[in-house]
Amino acid sequence: MPKAPHDLLYGSLDLLVLRTLAWGATHGYGISTWIRQRTGGVLDLEDAALYKALHRLEAQELVESEWGLSENKRRARYYSLTTSGRAALRQETSAWRRYVAAVHKILEPA
Repeated sequence: MPKAPHDLLYGSLDLLVLRTLAWGATHGYGISTWIRQRTGGVLDLEDAALYKALHRLEAQELVESEWGLSENKRRARYYSLTTSGRAALRQETSAWRRYVAAVHKILEPA
């Protein structure tokens, strides 16, 4: 039985969050919205999974956060990449591309 896109998402969630933050600091809702819009609604993050990933990335010092005001003047925590986060994004992107290419070779007819 095929897996739903969200089942496959969680193996790449950290990479997707890092990539989103490469565009600039934003809050959790902004991250979720950007990923949903960029994928045409195919990938839709659950809040719990997203915030767990953000806390994990922050503990690894790949992202940092600070409080600010959102577009609607509500208090929100804004996340941004650290220098280590940018390096991790480059490494993870390279590894992901190698992985996708390898899977693609298997899926293509011989």
